[in-house]
Amino acid sequence: MAKLRIGIIGCGGIAFGKHMPSLQKLNDKVEMVAFCDIVEERARQAAEQFGGSGSKVYTDYRELLADPSIDVVHVCTPNADHWYITVDALEAGKHVMCEKPMAKSTAEAKKMVDAARRTGKKLTIGYQNRFRADSQYLYQVCRRGDLGEIYFAKAHAVRRRAVPTWGVFLDEEKQGGGPLIDIGTHALDLTLWMMDNYTPKYAVGTTYHKLGKRRNAANAWGPWDPDKFTVEDSAFGFVVMENGATIFLEASWALNTLQVDEAKCTLCGTEGGADMIGGLRINGEEFGKLYTKEVDFSATGVAFFEGQSESAADLEARMWIDAILHDEEPVVKPEQALVVTQILEAIYESARTGQPVYFNNR
Repeated sequence: MAKLRIGIIGCGGIAFGKHMPSLQKLNDKVEMVAFCDIVEERARQAAEQFGGSGSKVYTDYRELLADPSIDVVHVCTPNADHWYITVDALEAGKHVMCEKPMAKSTAEAKKMVDAARRTGKKLTIGYQNRFRADSQYLYQVCRRGDLGEIYFAKAHAVRRRAVPTWGVFLDEEKQGGGPLIDIGTHALDLTLWMMDNYTPKYAVGTTYHKLGKRRNAANAWGPWDPDKFTVEDSAFGFVVMENGATIFLEASWALNTLQVDEAKCTLCGTEGGADMIGGLRINGEEFGKLYTKEVDFSATGVAFFEGQSESAADLEARMWIDAILHDEEPVVKPEQALVVTQILEAIYESARTGQPVYFNNR
């Protein structure tokens, strides 16, 4: 079987940290043959580290897409560039893995979904937290019906003080927002997926730019420049679904709190509940008594043998490539990611206007 030929568009931190290392482990199924970045040096570095002797380097993504031998493209650019590069790649006959979030706006995300449907090519979005061991386990618990009808949930994406100070994270024009669209998007995707509920009715939101105004602030990655901090540092959303279910979303890069957790959710159903805070816990009632079950995900090997483990990023890449090879739907469907974008956009709009935003689901 011929290997899938992959092109990488955007050779920054997420490409080097997640996409390319995971794809490299699938060298029996894929080969990375083209690398593109507006900074040629980054593309050359990627080619040298992850490509082969015949790998090509580009600074214009359209030249990469013009190569008919490329089967798959991974879009790892700033958020503002996601939609049009993805649409162009699909139109060029490539399957596309696009990094999260899907796009800055609902209109852009819809263009991506429409292009995938029109071309018949596969499109997925990089929500790798679905592929963690605790997420996979909890998803099966939810699908089996152990929690019953999940009618209240919390989506957690809170850091005490970890503002990303590199790249364009603080640039609203290029990113579309701050922690809400950066890490809140992971928590919301995870929550909707667990609930299997993609029909929002309305959303109310608030955003804050409080700590981002400070100079020489304590931060995991060093102080930020408040003059360049044009996005929110915290955002909170209240979402009501068509069936009456409620989701509370909290997202922050910098918040004076000790209750921190990221890309996690809390679920409350008619038959039981679950939370991922500090580990996965399932709770419920049995034989007239309340119970709490903590699930152990530690390795279970034998002496002198460590066993095997697969990271969330590696599992994401493998299942994505297998979906292409076996002509199956990807785990993260573009229609699901579109709803995430719709809700995030509504929270931002509500924060600007001070009014609830209603969705047109009909």
